Amino acid sequence: MLRLIPDDTKIPFMRWRTVTFPISVCLLVLTVMAWGALGINYGIDFTGGNLIEVRHKGGPADLSELRKMIGGLELGEAQVQGFGQGDDVMIRLPEQPGGDAAQQVALNKVKDKLGDAYEIRRTEVVGPSVSADLRRDGAIAVAVSLGLVLIYLWFRFEWQFAIGAVLTTAHDIVLTMGVIIIFQLQFDLQSLAAVLTIVGYSLNDTVVVYDRIRESLRKYKKMPLPDLIDLSINQTLSRTICTALTTFMAVLALFVFGGEALRGFNFTMLVGIVIGTYSSIVVSAPMLIFLKLRTGGSPEGVAKSDAAAAAKARP
Repeated sequence: MLRLIPDDTKIPFMRWRTVTFPISVCLLVLTVMAWGALGINYGIDFTGGNLIEVRHKGGPADLSELRKMIGGLELGEAQVQGFGQGDDVMIRLPEQPGGDAAQQVALNKVKDKLGDAYEIRRTEVVGPSVSADLRRDGAIAVAVSLGLVLIYLWFRFEWQFAIGAVLTTAHDIVLTMGVIIIFQLQFDLQSLAAVLTIVGYSLNDTVVVYDRIRESLRKYKKMPLPDLIDLSINQTLSRTICTALTTFMAVLALFVFGGEALRGFNFTMLVGIVIGTYSSIVVSAPMLIFLKLRTGGSPEGVAKSDAAAAAKARP
């Protein structure tokens, strides 16, 4: 079995919480400020507009030339992206002022400009009401997923674990959104799907660490909680790092070679994997101390017998 981290690591993660927690709080505040100042750069899925799928009849399409052609129509910040085969292109136009008639005029302008060189394969118009529904449904989907996680963990673990897991997952989502907002990346349905995927990924990592902490609580009933958490994190560190690296490399390959159609999803996933790994190590477990999780013995006293048992437990 591949082991990137030695089994007998004794990294004092709990000492770092005095640094990592303020860093996380500062990043969360920065995200909220950026959200208020810059807002979210919603894609056509959430703002409305026109989507046109075309295929170049003469082989791979020249995207730069096509961008110049569409940009010359002065229809706003149009997007031209290749996907699938080299001859397939997706054109997204922002919503045009003037209602349905204006959308149709914009579509006709694009079709006329493309001429006979391109085959029009699909056109869609996303209205403002549909966009508002998508934004609302997306927010509800994230909130419901976190609520169900809270209920599940509340039944399976103590309430501190449930609250800690939900707060950690919310931390990961907000920081991922912070990267998207600060760099003004487009947030569309792909990005939303990536955020929901990050919820599952981050939660899984957190539950692995929490499960080991729960086992340690039964095994070392008088060990001080900081020592017990350090022991549990070190025991699961190899698994956490291996999972993160393999997932990151797989998504990175999709980001590089998957084309423009999947770029938004893959980039959001890459950011979420990094943040989720960071939080599962230095945010989720230390949070249990702030939530007053109690061990069976003295909260701060060192039980020599349990410490000796823990030392023996480390391979």
